[in-house]
Amino acid sequence: MSWVQVPPGPPRKFLAILVIREDFSFTKHVHIPVCGILIPDMEVHTNIPLKNYTTMKLGGPARFMVEVRTPEEVIAIHRNAVSKNIPIFVLGGGSNVIARDEGFPGIVIRIRIPGFEVITDDINSTTIKIGAGENWDEIVKRTVDMHLSGIEAMSLIPGTAGAAPVQNVGAYGQEIADTLVSLEAYDSQTDTIVVLQNEACGFAYRDSIFRGREKGRYVITSITLKLSKSQPSPPFYDALQTYFDTHGITFFTQETVRDAVMAIRTEKLPDPTVRPNTGSFFKNAIIENWQLTDLRASFPDIKVFDMGGGRSKIPSGWLIEQSGMKGQLLHGMRVHDKNALVLINESATGYADLAAARDEVIGAVRDKFRIQIEQEPLELQ
Repeated sequence: MSWVQVPPGPPRKFLAILVIREDFSFTKHVHIPVCGILIPDMEVHTNIPLKNYTTMKLGGPARFMVEVRTPEEVIAIHRNAVSKNIPIFVLGGGSNVIARDEGFPGIVIRIRIPGFEVITDDINSTTIKIGAGENWDEIVKRTVDMHLSGIEAMSLIPGTAGAAPVQNVGAYGQEIADTLVSLEAYDSQTDTIVVLQNEACGFAYRDSIFRGREKGRYVITSITLKLSKSQPSPPFYDALQTYFDTHGITFFTQETVRDAVMAIRTEKLPDPTVRPNTGSFFKNAIIENWQLTDLRASFPDIKVFDMGGGRSKIPSGWLIEQSGMKGQLLHGMRVHDKNALVLINESATGYADLAAARDEVIGAVRDKFRIQIEQEPLELQ
C-alpha cells in the first residue's frame, strides 16, 4: 500500500482510475482528498451485489464498496462520502445484516482493521485490544488457547470483533458487555476518533447505542476486553449443563466450554456457507413479570429466565415451535427444524419472500401467546 501526503489547501478534485478486472467487475483506485493528513490509495468497487457479502444471500447492488484496514482509512472514506452526500453503511462479516433487493445507493465500508495486543496482564486477568476487523471466532479461540475466560461461550458466532458490541453479542450465558472495557470508534459528529467506556455504550439485551439512539454515528475501529484467568465454574446455561451431564464432564476449563458450545451450535445451527442464514433471526422475547401469570395458567411448561428488574426472558424458539411454525417452508424460507429461531434461505428470490416469512412467524406467535417477537439482524437501508 502506498501513501500520499495531501497538504492543507482548497478541496481537490476526486481522482479515480477505473480498472476492469477479468471478471468484468469494476475497481476505482481512489486518491481521496483529505486536507492535512496522510491518506492511502484504496480500491473502491462499484455495483457490487450485496448477496455476495451477506450470509442470507439476498440483496441488490451497492453503488460503492471499499475495504478499510486502518482508522485513518475510515476517516478518509467517511469524510469524502459526507462531502459528496453519499450514504454510508458499515459492514462487518455480513452475518447479522439483511440487504434489500434495491441494494444500497451509497458506499458500503467493509471493516478489515487487524490487531491483537495485550495491554495489561496480572495474576487475575489479561486486558486485550482487538482490531475491529478480526474474525470473532478466531479471537475466541486465541483467548481460550491463552486460558482466559469471558468469551469462550461465544464460540462459533460468525462475524467480526467490531460488530460484537453493536448488538451486544451473546450466547450461553455470556455477552460482550460482560468483558468489554472500552472501544475506539470514529465519531462522525465530532470528526474524531473517540474512546467509549463500557457504560457509555448503553448495553442491553441484544442492543446498544450503536443500533439504537446513535445508529450511524460511530464506526468502531477496535475493542478492548478484560478476560479472567479463573477457570469457568457452574452454574452454567441450561443447554451447556445438559451437554456436560450427558457427556459426564465434571472438570471445566475454557477448552471444555468452547468444545461443548461448538458441538451444540454445530448440531443446532446450519452452516451459513452451505445453507444461507443469519443465525438466530429472532430475538428472545422480553416480557414484564405481571404477564407471566396468565401465560403460566395456559402454558404451564413455558420456559422463563428471570432478568431482574421485573422482567423475564422467554426463548423465542420455544414460542415459534409451540405456534406450529418449526420446520415450515414459507415463501422459500425454512424455519429450521432443529432451532426455530433460524430462518434458512432455501429458494427465496428476494427480500419480499424473507419479509413475508418473517411476518408469518411473528404473527403466529402473536396470535397464540400475545407476545410480539422481533427480528434480530439489522437491515441495510
